[in-house]
Amino acid sequence: MTIRIGNGFDAHQIKKGDGMILGGVYIACEYSIIAHSDGDIISHSVCDALLGAASLGDIGKFFPNTDEFKNISGAEMIKIVLNELKSKNYEIINIDITYIGEIPKIEKHRSEILQNLANMLKIDSEKISCKATTTDKMGFMGKKEGISCLTNVLIEKPAK
Repeated sequence: MTIRIGNGFDAHQIKKGDGMILGGVYIACEYSIIAHSDGDIISHSVCDALLGAASLGDIGKFFPNTDEFKNISGAEMIKIVLNELKSKNYEIINIDITYIGEIPKIEKHRSEILQNLANMLKIDSEKISCKATTTDKMGFMGKKEGISCLTNVLIEKPAK
């Protein structure tokens, strides 16, 4: 059996708006994400971590800022990344997500985000941890100019 770890990171600017998608879940709030795609930093960082763990490159390699991927959803990106993992016979052991931002607060959306990610990733929600933190009003995230997400994953390739 081969076990591999990967980490992923995504950050986007935010602006005054009416909501954003995080982990495939629309969250109504006073801000929106500025992005070429749907800006779902949770789904994007999960994709980046999975690709890295499998030594398949990064999210930019698979989803460059071209017209082909304009407004692509995080859910569609996860579907494509999962197909890549399957082609290499990798299975997800666990995922640890840290959302970083002053807004929106995700606590009341956490269970919906976890279940949605589990459905998209085709794994049990108990294999996913999703937590949140702020930067105590420091930096671009603290000033509500952006948000970010860090994800660590563990994958395995069963012995033949």
